[in-house]
Amino acid sequence: MQIEVLLFASLKDLAQSDRITVDLAADSSVSDLVDAISDQHPILAERLPITRVAVDDKFCSPEDLIPAGAEVALIPPVSGG
Repeated sequence: MQIEVLLFASLKDLAQSDRITVDLAADSSVSDLVDAISDQHPILAERLPITRVAVDDKFCSPEDLIPAGAEVALIPPVSGG
């Protein structure tokens, strides 16, 4: 299945886009997604260990499954003032 992943902050800057598409097997987990992003979009790989993954507006654990058609977002740490 293809998953469209929304990118924010530094990830958006690195990818030069606000979204990427990732190819995943059915019944893939968040951990599988992160691995696939590292393989398919290596420019983002360095930031993934410190990035939160949200699926359908809820932060997820690495073992959570990603349903087909889910809205997925990568949220890196941000600071501001």
